[in-house]
Amino acid sequence: MSEEKKEQTRGEQLRRALLYEKKNGYDRLIEGELEAMEAYCTGYKQFLDAGKTERECVDRTITLAEKAGFRPYVRGTELKAGDKVYRINRGKAITLAVIGKKSLAEGANIGAAHIDSPRLDLKQNPLYETDELAYLKTHYYGGIRKYQWVTIPLELHGVVALKSGQTVRVSVGNGPDDPLFTIGDLLPHLGVEQSKKPLGEAIPAESLNILVGSRPLEDDEGKERVKLAALELLNRKYGITEEDFISAELCAVPAFNARDIGFDRSLIGSYGHDDRVCAYATLTAILQLNDPEYTAVCMLADKEEIGSEGVTGMKSAAFDTFMEDLCQAQGVPLRVCFEKSFCLSADVTAAYDPNFAEVYEKRNSAFVNYGMGLCKYTGARGKSGASDASAELVARVRRVLDSANVVWQMAELGKVDAGGGGTVAAYMAQRNIDTLDAGVPVLSMHAPFETVGKLDCYMTFKGMKAIFEMI
Repeated sequence: MSEEKKEQTRGEQLRRALLYEKKNGYDRLIEGELEAMEAYCTGYKQFLDAGKTERECVDRTITLAEKAGFRPYVRGTELKAGDKVYRINRGKAITLAVIGKKSLAEGANIGAAHIDSPRLDLKQNPLYETDELAYLKTHYYGGIRKYQWVTIPLELHGVVALKSGQTVRVSVGNGPDDPLFTIGDLLPHLGVEQSKKPLGEAIPAESLNILVGSRPLEDDEGKERVKLAALELLNRKYGITEEDFISAELCAVPAFNARDIGFDRSLIGSYGHDDRVCAYATLTAILQLNDPEYTAVCMLADKEEIGSEGVTGMKSAAFDTFMEDLCQAQGVPLRVCFEKSFCLSADVTAAYDPNFAEVYEKRNSAFVNYGMGLCKYTGARGKSGASDASAELVARVRRVLDSANVVWQMAELGKVDAGGGGTVAAYMAQRNIDTLDAGVPVLSMHAPFETVGKLDCYMTFKGMKAIFEMI
């Protein structure tokens, strides 16, 4: 063998041993995984279509959980290994647990995701008529690009709480014969001045008004006949009056159901991937557990898109209360449990988009079809607001995922000075819980119609299951 051949062989050996080389996940699937991936993604699409708000996600979660043997936890009830329990927080967040063989004094394996998504909330006095058209005023929720929300079909979802104490569920647009709604935009023939404005200013927030009617009330000579006709229809169907909007939580969401994307059907397009794609992965993983070594906890929180504030957000003591109740059932101080616990903050990351390559740092970006994205830190610019996981913690997760044949990659949210974002990781870390971010890479994040890879969805589920089962 020539010296040149020997050197080449040595180089190849060094490359295999020393270099970190990414590889497309489809080249790493093991036998039977393609079919399992498609089955999983079918269930995920059904979850998306059934849960377009956090309340609807909680309802769907309860249905799936009870079918898997979970029951509501009553404070003070004795717990044993294998017990499956859950607790609802005000209808908009939910925590589930499978009790492990080991005491909670040894900690818990936690998966935390959020089920709220950017949307248009109705204001408390939303309905008005102008020039014989009826509209609903909105206040956008979360980080949206306002120009993306005009001229698309919208549905109306939420609840109206009446003074009688009754709560009325509202859902218009997702039925086969339901009407839809929309927000108008300026025609290009008259949009010369609008086109000169920056994207963030071309559509002011106060112009995101939803068109809901144009037909005036018959047999009436008074003012606001179109508004009155709309109210009559709402009253007939839901028994509500205009004043009831004051105690309502109603929102407009895109009227898009989850659909396969691409000739090869390798992608899923939908509203709400952020963060229901990780919420479903975390939920499905815990539903498949039966007798884990350590207690597994799935936290599906609300309000992440506006900073995790409020009683249903991750900053709320509701999570601590649930965990403390579990700990008290075993005679374990909560602080002892938390300091031994681990949390995977399951939230999406930005997928590298070659159409906008200038804002990504390619070497450290997540790619579609390269698996679950691990994010050591989030935050903005100088890691502001980040929970920066330790090297030891990242190494442990690498070991667990590799042992479970999970396809994964490292991820970062764009170039350092391009912007940034946060997750619930910081609030879990504040509880003295070791935390690492991980989730599905998303194209067009926070848009009304986001796109993810089926392989990444499935690998995130596999990764969450491996975390719940780790010892």
